Amino acid sequence: MKSDDSLNGVLLVDKDPDMTSHDVVAVARRCLNTKKIGHCGTLDPMATGMLILVIGNGTKLQDLLMSEDKEYTGSFRLGATTSTQDREGQILEEKPVPDFTEAQIRDAFDCYRGDFYQTPPMVSAIKIDGVPLYKLARQGQEVERKPRFVRVYDYQINKIAVPDVDFRVVCSKGFYVRTYAHDIGMTLGCGAHLTALRRTRSGHFKFQPGNHTTFAALKEGRREEVLSAMMSLYDVSKLRGA
Repeated sequence: MKSDDSLNGVLLVDKDPDMTSHDVVAVARRCLNTKKIGHCGTLDPMATGMLILVIGNGTKLQDLLMSEDKEYTGSFRLGATTSTQDREGQILEEKPVPDFTEAQIRDAFDCYRGDFYQTPPMVSAIKIDGVPLYKLARQGQEVERKPRFVRVYDYQINKIAVPDVDFRVVCSKGFYVRTYAHDIGMTLGCGAHLTALRRTRSGHFKFQPGNHTTFAALKEGRREEVLSAMMSLYDVSKLRGA
């Protein structure tokens, strides 16, 4: 079947766990029968939530939409660091977890607010000499990573049930929430790793009834349902106040 080049717009997908962002793009290409689809900001396989797909001429907005701030809710577990900084990795070190007060945990969060430098994890899509870091990590290699300038605009501690902490964070592009959890654990002295992550907002985009689709709808080829959720480039421009 000939590719449909008439589709132009932005599609919000509520990503399921246990799949890559690339998987979502591949399934969307089949469902919509168009090759020109990209995504704005990778979500780890473990993570769920908002994945923005840009379609047709919408791909011209990719860099612009990727540059905007993002909001996540997540959970981390104190007492263990892992090779990936999340629950999918191998445990590297375990330590006893003191009976922290909320004030102690809040002080650790406060160390990572505003502008600071964050060292990206080895298991990431950042390329060094054209090779993604995660491929080097799989080979057991660890290479020096340049710290990146990031910003935490806001955070909220939603629940503390030691060793587990639930939180919300609003951050700049290029921010690794896995590393945020890891670093807070290191500041507390007992280590931590991310156990859950959901992207709830990206720039001006929030999930609302009828404005997004699911991986199931894409996979099952429910094309009309998917198209009804797609935003036109005019809608996107209006939403962003452009």
